[in-house]
Amino acid sequence: MNNPNFSSGPCAKRPGWNVNVLKDAALGRSHRSALGRGKLAKAITDSRRVLGVPEDYLLGIMPGSDTGAFEGAMWALLGPKPVTVLAWESFGKGWATDIEKQLKLSPTILESDYGKIPDLRGIDWSSDVIFVANGTTSGVRIPDWQWIPDDREGLTLCDATSAVFAMAIDWSKVDVLTYSWQKCLGGEAAHGILVLSPRAVERLESYDPPWPMPKIFRLKKGGKINSGIFRGDTINTPSMLCVEDYLDALAWAGEIGLPGLIEKSMANLKVVEEWVGQTDWVAFLAESEELRSSTSVCLKITDRKFQSMSMEDQSGFIRDVAGSLSREDIAHDTGSYKDAPPGFRLWCGPTVEASNVRAVVEGLESACLQRMKSI
Repeated sequence: MNNPNFSSGPCAKRPGWNVNVLKDAALGRSHRSALGRGKLAKAITDSRRVLGVPEDYLLGIMPGSDTGAFEGAMWALLGPKPVTVLAWESFGKGWATDIEKQLKLSPTILESDYGKIPDLRGIDWSSDVIFVANGTTSGVRIPDWQWIPDDREGLTLCDATSAVFAMAIDWSKVDVLTYSWQKCLGGEAAHGILVLSPRAVERLESYDPPWPMPKIFRLKKGGKINSGIFRGDTINTPSMLCVEDYLDALAWAGEIGLPGLIEKSMANLKVVEEWVGQTDWVAFLAESEELRSSTSVCLKITDRKFQSMSMEDQSGFIRDVAGSLSREDIAHDTGSYKDAPPGFRLWCGPTVEASNVRAVVEGLESACLQRMKSI
């Protein structure tokens, strides 16, 4: 079945999805009713089960998508220790800016250009460390989890929104992890998930930040963690329609299992790898194979004539190709992120089929070669 949806968020719906899966949504009902609370609790329980989150970790639903969940964690937890931020793409740089400009904590920022990551051996583990597991805007992921020591003094805060459900997570290396269900499972937007380790909970309960805390970031109640958040009592009113859609996506994911979801994303990446391997004018933005994302796959054009063009003309070329693919219903939303180098970005998470990826790279090749003749 043709699926031309390759946006990196909100992402493609699961195969076979249709609007009828939402018929049992708790519409017109309070999220605090037995029905609403039960569905929210099930979303938490099923998320924990599919992802294999340890029993002593907390998992809750937050407002504001992954951004809200991650900001909430930073505002509630950062301050008592120095902060190190790993920034190699747009979202990591955004977290660094918020820590520096809003929380005014003077973080150490280890920064790299798109396609690379900082030297992971140079991290001060007496500090809290902020990083993304997968760079959604750069197509670059962390190579593994072994660079994080078990005896670290600080907390690790991981934005994993385009990694969970498609890449393995070593929970022993994670103190805080956030994601949005609009990414790898193709759920509807506006809600985020926050996962806290026992170390993070201990920090939360023993530390009161010096800045005013917006209501949507308040994770404590009476000096203790607000445990209701992690049972389905959300901070503000959630969309029960979005929750129902997430429950459907989780049911689909549970049938496949986490290893199966990871395998599907890797199979999609392999299609692109095979095409890039036999094409002399395109390459991955990620500079090494071990850093190559299997979800947000980012490509650059290496053709000499294209590289000699101005940045403005390169961007225009990419927009032209991406627009033609969309008009022909081959693939929508394939242009690179606005702050990334001009190129293409294909979402290859587990809700995408390999046959759809093959159709896209064939269309991409035809459209690019046709336009390169006129350069």
